[in-house]
Amino acid sequence: MDTEIINAVSVADMKAQYDDKAKRLLSNKIILAHILIKTVDEFRGMNPKEVSSYIEGDPFVSIVPVEPGLTNTEKEKDGQRIVGMNTENAEVNEGLIRFDIIFYVRMKNGISQVIVNVEAQKDEPTGYHILNRAVFYVSRLVSSQKERDFVKTNYNDIKRVFSIWVCMNMDENSMDYVHLTDDKLIGSYQWKGGIDLLNIVLIGISDEIPEHDDKYELHRLLGTLFSMELTAAEKLGIIETEYSIPIDGKMREEVSEMCNLSQGIVEKTDAKIILNMHRKGYTSEQIAEIVEKTIEEVEAVIRKIEPALA
Repeated sequence: MDTEIINAVSVADMKAQYDDKAKRLLSNKIILAHILIKTVDEFRGMNPKEVSSYIEGDPFVSIVPVEPGLTNTEKEKDGQRIVGMNTENAEVNEGLIRFDIIFYVRMKNGISQVIVNVEAQKDEPTGYHILNRAVFYVSRLVSSQKERDFVKTNYNDIKRVFSIWVCMNMDENSMDYVHLTDDKLIGSYQWKGGIDLLNIVLIGISDEIPEHDDKYELHRLLGTLFSMELTAAEKLGIIETEYSIPIDGKMREEVSEMCNLSQGIVEKTDAKIILNMHRKGYTSEQIAEIVEKTIEEVEAVIRKIEPALA
């Protein structure tokens, strides 16, 4: 098989593994708590450890379908009809689009709940406008509640929903809050209902990790977690010392595996660029200058792939 094809398949596989590891690291309750503090009004200013205790059960990661009619599952238990989240195996109906992370959060009153969806994007999509997709997702989070969180016409039981989008590799650190407003065009009648039911938060993370301050506290945490430059030790050091997040064996392993995968992706991508330039007649010196490697490193890559080119 052609070396370039092998590299392409290998990079695609590593990227899929990296995406999965990133979602699972993001779904850690203490990380989600930091996100909730900056995005959900009721939790602002609270201690992350306290907020994490309000997250119910384990977040669902890449197993709840977005498609209408498939988000819920229905079964019977002791003669009772039970409707819940459809948590089928990811391998089943593999082509389905699934929510990255979805979970319930109990409010401080101990009674009401909100449904939160967190989506991780490696960059802003070019094939569609991300806000349009976020609107679709937040609408699904509401409509899928019928017969699960509210029945028949009990629309007052609809839970508030948040769809939070974390986009990496943006030009600047940013955060937008998109929600319903009520413009009084004629008269001042106060219509009853929850204008706060639909909530979208768009978080842009730039490649440059900001300093740790209140404004960019969340951006620094997320930027650190998903940085392709920092080592595992550097990431864990920032997470533990600046955010007082306890580092257990699972988190240490996930961060380490993400760093190994990101390094592998970078190396194989560099190798592909070096290979293409070598085929087009660039000298080792020219290639080294462009890819910011030494001539020896470039020539080592070329020597490795030259037999396959013969």
